[in-house]
Amino acid sequence: MTVPRSHVERLEDGTEVKLGVWLMNQKSRMEKLTTDRLTALAALGLDWASARVFGDLRYLTAP
Repeated sequence: MTVPRSHVERLEDGTEVKLGVWLMNQKSRMEKLTTDRLTALAALGLDWASARVFGDLRYLTAP
């Protein structure tokens, strides 16, 4: 899954969540994320999280 850094989700209550920024922050801090957090992100379809959990290095070097 690819989410642009500028992507914003608008929730039903009007709250805006900067999803793209949040995801980029998670990726840049992946060394510090717990296995549970990485597994949850991998389950959402984030290839870089799957790579971290399952050891597939080709995703760790992709932009």
